[in-house]
Amino acid sequence: MQNPIKDLLGKFVSNLLRKKNPDEFLEQSAKGGLKKTLNAFDLIILGISAIIGAGIFVMIGSAVIGTTERVGAGPALVISIAIVAVACIFPALCYAEFASMIPVSGSAYIYTFATMGEFAAWMMGWVLMLEYAIGTIAVASSWTGYLIKLFEGFPFLPEIMRNPPAWLINDYQTAVQTNPDLVVPTFLGIPICFNMPAMFIITIIALILLKGMQESANFAKIMVFVKVAVIGLFIAVGAFYVRPENWTPFAPFGVKGILMGAFAIFYAYIGFDAISTAAEETKNPQKNLPIGLIGSLLICSAIYALVTIVLTGMTPMGQIDLKAPIAAAMGAVGQDWYAGIISIGALAGLTSVLLVLQYGTSRILYAMARDGFLPPIMKKVHPKFQTPWVITIISTVLMLLGSLFINMQVAAELAIFGTFTSFVIVCIGILILRKTEPDRPRPFKVPCCPWFPIIGIVFCSGLMFVALREVKTSAFLFPLWLVIGIAIYFMYGYHSNRKQLALNVEKVEQVEEKEVTNK
Repeated sequence: MQNPIKDLLGKFVSNLLRKKNPDEFLEQSAKGGLKKTLNAFDLIILGISAIIGAGIFVMIGSAVIGTTERVGAGPALVISIAIVAVACIFPALCYAEFASMIPVSGSAYIYTFATMGEFAAWMMGWVLMLEYAIGTIAVASSWTGYLIKLFEGFPFLPEIMRNPPAWLINDYQTAVQTNPDLVVPTFLGIPICFNMPAMFIITIIALILLKGMQESANFAKIMVFVKVAVIGLFIAVGAFYVRPENWTPFAPFGVKGILMGAFAIFYAYIGFDAISTAAEETKNPQKNLPIGLIGSLLICSAIYALVTIVLTGMTPMGQIDLKAPIAAAMGAVGQDWYAGIISIGALAGLTSVLLVLQYGTSRILYAMARDGFLPPIMKKVHPKFQTPWVITIISTVLMLLGSLFINMQVAAELAIFGTFTSFVIVCIGILILRKTEPDRPRPFKVPCCPWFPIIGIVFCSGLMFVALREVKTSAFLFPLWLVIGIAIYFMYGYHSNRKQLALNVEKVEQVEEKEVTNK
């Protein structure tokens, strides 16, 4: 005798574990895909856009000397960067294998759906939203800081631009922490406090993305050229002021400091995996995606190492500035003229990072909408620009709202945890697919499998667990974000996906019936 409750539970679990064959993603992409415009050079530029930015211009200072919650690496940050490069290179190889097999929008969300099933895919998409969308808010806040610093150098500008009130350039929490006696305007008892420059740049980037990916790539090339030129100038000029005695003690906080420095500098690599979200818009993705992923990672890691060596050699550890470490270092050796140039380079760098993060957010949500987890309107593609315009607008509005109340430091840490999680899941996915579909054509293969994916899992998991013990606020909020994602899936995503599947079956039946009639 059949047990209806047992059968119902079995069907429910089966749905949660339902995998989607990679061929289904390819077929779905071919029917209503995005315009293919990117080559290998474009992808490397996209990668440099994501990596060279907030890490060098903002986080490198705190990574060296630490903060109130965590210790820093000191001059040994160069070792921290090597650890991060190693932690990233193995997931990058796994991303490259997946992207060459399944060149569609969605990144780790798609790869998880193909290997671990529906529920795990939803959670991966939810984590990627944290990585990209919350990361956007953190980077936009840093962008505001450098914009005001640039304005300070122009005395002819209005006072409100050179020295704006805190409630106009900060979220409420940060503004009050900075100045407890701050008087904030209110409306119906609600504090009016927002980061206007951050909201402005988020909106501008959204408009560029709406126009098309090729236009976005061209914009990114200009930003990359500016920031790499500024960084190159810093390395060339700063090298003449390096004093080897500043590198002593090399690792003042030992192994713990080096690991926490690696965690802090990992912020720079947020959005690096967004290169794989460009798969559907890439020409010859089987060849170009691995080049873009690995090439940009190696180039950027080398640049970070050089900047760290010069910065810590120029400035004693106790004198490194947290807010603008590179500009302050040049000012300390009498090169004040460089501060304005640094601000321009920082703005260019942070703008290109925002471009990649907002791009990744829209493409992840587009892929989830296409699978029925989100309302159908979100998968609409603009008839002229061939971009997912509805989801781009919706995600931008959510980021603007988030920028009103999310603290920058917490946002940065949450985004790092999201990045670690996605890297670990992608490495696990490669191990699973090698077992379940060993004969599937792989234009690019991770060498030394399973060891390379396992090393990636160990490195990323290790750094994440070390950090969880140090950063209390984000260590609480990250699991809370996961719980919220689970609740939304069971309240909406699960049922919405069932409707999409039923609709797909109905369409197939109609096509088959039409073919039989025609015969």
